[in-house]
Amino acid sequence: MGDNHITNAIRRLRFEHGEMTQQALAERIGVTRQTVNAIEQGKYSPSLEVAFRISAVFGLPLEAVFQYQSEAR
Repeated sequence: MGDNHITNAIRRLRFEHGEMTQQALAERIGVTRQTVNAIEQGKYSPSLEVAFRISAVFGLPLEAVFQYQSEAR
């Protein structure tokens, strides 16, 4: 069975949107700054609801913010 990994473009998107801070994003989506940091670093996968909220902040579809990569072995 292969390894699965979710990556994201949140850090890049924050900077493309006026250098938005992690705190500002966290306030807009209703989580803590620490949660945003963990999601950005790939240490935590957000709930589907939080993922959609993040996408909505940037005005992008979910797949433009999060990418799912599956490595077959």
